[in-house]
Amino acid sequence: MAHAFDPEIAAALQAAAAAMGEITPPARGDWASLRANIDGLMAALGTLAPSFPDVTTTNHTCPAPDGTSLRLRWYEKTGATPGPAVLYLHGGGMICGNIDIYDPVVAAYVSATGVSMLAADYRLAPENPHPTPVEDCAAALQWLLTHAAQLGADPTRIAVMGDSAGGGLAAGTALLARDRNLPLARQILIYPMLDDRNLEPDPALAPFATWTHDNNFTGWSALLGDLLGTAAVPSSAAPARAETLTGLAPAYIEVGELDIFRDESIAYAARLAQAGIPTELHVHPGAPHAFERVAPASTVAQRAMADRLRVLLSL
Repeated sequence: MAHAFDPEIAAALQAAAAAMGEITPPARGDWASLRANIDGLMAALGTLAPSFPDVTTTNHTCPAPDGTSLRLRWYEKTGATPGPAVLYLHGGGMICGNIDIYDPVVAAYVSATGVSMLAADYRLAPENPHPTPVEDCAAALQWLLTHAAQLGADPTRIAVMGDSAGGGLAAGTALLARDRNLPLARQILIYPMLDDRNLEPDPALAPFATWTHDNNFTGWSALLGDLLGTAAVPSSAAPARAETLTGLAPAYIEVGELDIFRDESIAYAARLAQAGIPTELHVHPGAPHAFERVAPASTVAQRAMADRLRVLLSL
């Protein structure tokens, strides 16, 4: 049976295309144009999101390994009982996005669950290639662990979560946490960007790709430069390359059937399970990359969000 968009997602994509008009895709490797397009799209989606008056935020900073001061934003729900906390890493293909654009995304999780979150404004490629982004994320995790008592969080109940590039960085941060003996309760990977070798179009998925293989090449090449595709790519950059997954935090992984990250997500989940890591995997039929942002009212998006909230509440 041929692939097809979920009907509700197809309708949402058609409405979005009609509203935005035709957008010329950037050339393969043109990170500046891709950044402008994606940041603009994410900002536009943010304007459609509801506000969450029950969520308060405070801004903080933490030092990166090179001494740079990184922006952090702490989210907590008014009246919520202190307990678990989550480090949230935004998406953007390693080259775009920031914590301001992701404000409504993070606030929505906090409002729905009462679980506090810390958003990290990690630095972007190509201005800051690997290992800067993932080391920024690891520094944010260390800051959260160090300041857990001050924030009212339990350091034994801290998770890392991210979507797309943020999902890949969350997986990389989980690997670094294991190797550096930092406690981590769970890794929550939403359609994660895990494998730099996934660069050539799959004819079966190409017609449905909201994040394309050309985009993927642009993001990975910005992050890795001349290392791209070589045996020298480290697992903290591309977690699919990790030699062993033993000792990692329990994982929740979610991806759409029509996402170009589908196969790498499934493979990573299988390897985690084979390594003895408790792992939950969801592959959503008819769903492309970022489906819940494009069609939040769709049945598949509502089902996915219910699962994410359940996992957060289980912390």
